[in-house]
Amino acid sequence: MGKVLCFGELLLRLPPANAGEWLRTNQMPVFVGGAELNVATALANWKIPAKYCTALPDNIISKDIRDYLEQKNIDTSPFIYSGERIGLYYLKEGADMKSEENVFDRKYSSFSTLSTGVVDWDKIFSDVSWFHFSAIAPAVSESAAALCAEALDAASKKNITISIDLNYRSLLWKYGKQPKEVMPDLVKHCNVIMGNIWSANTLLDIPLASNIHENASKENYLQHATASAQHIFERFHKCEWVANTFRFDAIASKIEYYAALNTKVVQVVSPVFHITTVVDKVGSGDCFMAGLIYGIISKQPAEQIISFAAAAAFGKLQEKGDATHNSVAQIQHILDQNR
Repeated sequence: MGKVLCFGELLLRLPPANAGEWLRTNQMPVFVGGAELNVATALANWKIPAKYCTALPDNIISKDIRDYLEQKNIDTSPFIYSGERIGLYYLKEGADMKSEENVFDRKYSSFSTLSTGVVDWDKIFSDVSWFHFSAIAPAVSESAAALCAEALDAASKKNITISIDLNYRSLLWKYGKQPKEVMPDLVKHCNVIMGNIWSANTLLDIPLASNIHENASKENYLQHATASAQHIFERFHKCEWVANTFRFDAIASKIEYYAALNTKVVQVVSPVFHITTVVDKVGSGDCFMAGLIYGIISKQPAEQIISFAAAAAFGKLQEKGDATHNSVAQIQHILDQNR
């Protein structure tokens, strides 16, 4: 088995304590993350060989980060040292990544300014069998979108399996192009597409019923997931798997979470998970993506793939930080408890 290469922007997350407490205590934690790095971290933790490609400035902070990731058994040899700054974002404790209180500080970062023609993709892909990126990477800048296209073209020529997480960030996409103008040309390379029916509509223009919430039942959402997946299969012929997640945060004071996995012939659904409190919402979707990759690489049955991925994402909601620390055994225990 070759390595899984995850490609995207590394970010430092600074979570200011609520009500300005961080100013009074002169303290603010720092978490190392980014959607694709969180996937690589989970996979390495589950003994799947993972490497990570990003761009960082050539300074002592980047070297500390590299050493930190190497200690987690992530291959950082694809790092490109260029530019002048690492991307940051500020997200209040307990807030969701989609929150309007999220403050990105990543303009002119090393990743956002990296040009095409610089990365030696043949060298980086030499030991890779799976390439993963997310819709955040091409949202950062026009040059980052071009870099994604360059990477996908190189990976496709080598018949490498390609996956994407259709995560949408409204605070990005500020360089004059709408997602629907950019994403289809990237997604056409993908074998595995993960997201939800709303992000598929926003990023790929996949049809979504305007009255979808009028019958807010699990059965209705799953039917929409199948319809959305069929549209994706028809438009993107390389795609073999479409996964949709559903998280509802205000159902009888509980969070409800489940997921569906569609192939061209069948839909399988995870158990429904319920919880009343959340430690940290950041990285749950990335953990799901990692679980999906893990299950497919491990050649598990479709039902086990989607159930493990959903349990991994659900478990991440109870962990502080950007990436999961749960082992495969711990995730399986979470799944067994919620079947």
